[in-house]
Amino acid sequence: MGYSLEMSTGDMRSVVRLLTTLERNPEQERRLGLVRERCARTDGHLDEQGIDLDVSVSQALDELIEGAPSVEMSPAYTYAFHEVVASHFSDTTDLGVWRRPSWFHRMDDELARHGVPSDLLPGSFLFSGPPVRLPNPGDAFPSIGVLPAQRAAAPADAYEGVLERLDAEYQDTARKFAELMRFEAEEWESAQQLGQTQDTIFFWFR
Repeated sequence: MGYSLEMSTGDMRSVVRLLTTLERNPEQERRLGLVRERCARTDGHLDEQGIDLDVSVSQALDELIEGAPSVEMSPAYTYAFHEVVASHFSDTTDLGVWRRPSWFHRMDDELARHGVPSDLLPGSFLFSGPPVRLPNPGDAFPSIGVLPAQRAAAPADAYEGVLERLDAEYQDTARKFAELMRFEAEEWESAQQLGQTQDTIFFWFR
């Protein structure tokens, strides 16, 4: 068994607007239709696996839009929020599979030992949670993390600076994250020049 980690980028404000606006425009209605289709497919996949979330992902989406979740604890809302993000953000980048996500906390310790600040450690953004309040998912996974795109250069600089001093177990992952963050930092700079609003890097651990 393993846990897969994915990443995408986009404008988180458009996600929040879709969930909170009272009068949606035609484009938002089109987006919402796509999200409903994605949520229905997710419900189907979960049913095939015999997973009961108490609340369906489709129902969770409706309740998030209404601002009235019916339960205090269920991962259905996390799945629903993910589907809203997926309909707005870029295609996902597959970052790999980990047997235990807690491995990243060990990586945090290794990076911190070499002077990487706590707010730049992978755990600070991989497990930061969604940018809006959702009912508690209960189990730790699936897990959402976010990082403002304008901050991507900082972890890239930090990881590059200590890469050769890390224990061999962590070097490949640190190098991958440094390269990804460097790329995202450059993409954010380009987006700013073009007047685009890709402001958030989104992580999905499941």
